[in-house]
Amino acid sequence: MDISKAIAELKKRPGFTENVGMVLVHNGVVRATRRADSAPVTRLEVHPDQRKIDAICAELSTRPGIFAVEAKALSGTFQPGDDLLYIIVAGDFRENVHPMLLEALNRIKAEAVSKSEHVRVD
Repeated sequence: MDISKAIAELKKRPGFTENVGMVLVHNGVVRATRRADSAPVTRLEVHPDQRKIDAICAELSTRPGIFAVEAKALSGTFQPGDDLLYIIVAGDFRENVHPMLLEALNRIKAEAVSKSEHVRVD
């Protein structure tokens, strides 16, 4: 997903200028260390279910003040620093948009993505 292009396309949709005062973007990347114990990560295997991601985005897009929620999760084997997950949330006010980005991120990671971290063993 090209974030700039995705936002430009979003701005072309009917109703954007009348309903959107904020666009938030999440660009998730592979961390160099595992969250649980800070062990060095050598690679990460990710298997997203884009249909589930699309369903989550469609549901969240119906929430009050939300104009659109879009997300794309990449699939495959990645190295630290590689991009993994893009989320765009557009809506009226920060009180509506901020929590929706967090909910989208948490739900996508919990409900629609499986992953395997590979760590270096010394």
